[in-house]
Amino acid sequence: MGFPLSPTSPAGRWLGFVTAVWVQAISGNNYTFSNYSSALKTIMNLTQLQLNNLSVAKDVGKAFGLLAGISSDRLSTPVILLIGSVEGFIGYGVQWLVVSGTIQPLPYWAMCIFLCLGGNSTTWMNTAILVTCIRNFRKNRGPVSGILKGYVGLSTAIFTDLCAALFSDSASTFLLMLAIIPFVVCLTAILFLREVPPSSISVEEETKEVRYLGVFNIVAVVVAIYLLAYDVSGTHGHVFSLIFSIVLLILLASPLSIPLYVAVQSLNRSKDLSTSDTERQITRQLLAEETASEVENNTETVVVETEEEVVVVVEVERRRPVIGEDHTVFESLRTVTFWMLFVSFLCGVGPGMTVMNNMGQMGQALGYSDVSIFVSLLSIGGFFGRIISGWASEYSIKKAGTPRPLWNAASQIILALGFILMAMAVPASLYIGSIVVGICYGVRLAVTVPTASELFGLKYYGLIYNVLILNLPLGSFLFSGLLAGILYDAQATTTAGGGDTCVGAHCYRLVYVFMAVTCIIGCGLDVLLAFKTKSVYSKISASKKVQEINGN
Repeated sequence: MGFPLSPTSPAGRWLGFVTAVWVQAISGNNYTFSNYSSALKTIMNLTQLQLNNLSVAKDVGKAFGLLAGISSDRLSTPVILLIGSVEGFIGYGVQWLVVSGTIQPLPYWAMCIFLCLGGNSTTWMNTAILVTCIRNFRKNRGPVSGILKGYVGLSTAIFTDLCAALFSDSASTFLLMLAIIPFVVCLTAILFLREVPPSSISVEEETKEVRYLGVFNIVAVVVAIYLLAYDVSGTHGHVFSLIFSIVLLILLASPLSIPLYVAVQSLNRSKDLSTSDTERQITRQLLAEETASEVENNTETVVVETEEEVVVVVEVERRRPVIGEDHTVFESLRTVTFWMLFVSFLCGVGPGMTVMNNMGQMGQALGYSDVSIFVSLLSIGGFFGRIISGWASEYSIKKAGTPRPLWNAASQIILALGFILMAMAVPASLYIGSIVVGICYGVRLAVTVPTASELFGLKYYGLIYNVLILNLPLGSFLFSGLLAGILYDAQATTTAGGGDTCVGAHCYRLVYVFMAVTCIIGCGLDVLLAFKTKSVYSKISASKKVQEINGN
């Protein structure tokens, strides 16, 4: 009997998933730029366009995620995590040294390099986590993706609220947290997260798997509501903030109950099996003695096997269209389907990242001195978008064979409406817009991750995933760096004269309108993609139903 919490045991697989959730809960540091961008702008005396290009630099780091994708098939999960944690420690550590005043501001180009390092660190973390966990839980890719991406969405709120509760929104302390905490958490995951060889599981085991993932889901929702309640309840005293932080950490640790429960179940099952083996050995021995005795007495005996173990291996030839089988990255790039997915992804994440990168200035333009509430609302909205779409898209495939891209199409329409609302600048539009952008951005990420694995396979998934997320730096450059930066500075020059500050609803109105149009284009591509891949999802649905019938 092996150690019940070894990485390859059932309990060890769940313990690895717990540590994966922790890594994702701290790997959204790339979305926290708004929390310290104003400090960088002041210390380095930057224009808005220069500041936006700094945010692009951190997103360009994700372009080098191709290295993580290539390495995912050659290096082990612990090594990939270690690379990401060290990169993040250096990238955010240097930014902390600058913002805290420990060292003089570095040249602009040097700061771009360190922001790029910090951005690239998350690609190693996310690649290690997503590739390993989706391979470990192949039959529940949607829920697993939703949970993991959901915690990425919450990570911004977790960091923001913890820093606000303990350190009064200090930009330098916030950067110090971004440098140290992910490093420590990744070192923990290195010990427990491993890829488990694929094996067939019974319907009963799959049901348990769904149930356990449901527990992760519930805990995540509780964490999200808890963070939201803290955000909307106003200012808090030191003691209350300390209690909030302790309870939050307890909630994040609570999923450990699942691997412990599975370990106890495994131990009990092993004891039962040992007892049964002993009983069977005694029975065999008694039968052998009786048979020998009967032979000696010249009694003719018909021996019937009391126990029979038959292993039947049935190889079912799965006839699938080209889309739905394992693709290399070059085979994927030669398909129209991949480019439809790629461009529609760009139409969703580009506008979403623009809001995340510019939320500080968007809030200030409308007269808000503290934008931390909007950053948290973006994060929490992103969580609910990811967690709900992961489960809902999986359920709709199982019941009706609904293509996942239809969920992306729906989110694009809602996102376009959100941008129109923000362009109108009606009362509370930024509050509503933050939640809508967060939800729709979350849907796009959570749905696209399993979609890519279903259309192009898991064999080369690490690299294909990182090609897709090239959209993050590309979208950041096109929408945040160019579109938002140029249009904002143009308005600031006209109204404020200095080119540094713009106050009023007009500052980002054209940006919102342009992004709304982009979302509509993305919706059209997603609808076309859904029709193109309908047969793939029909077969996936049929396969799930057959497994369910056979299990019953």
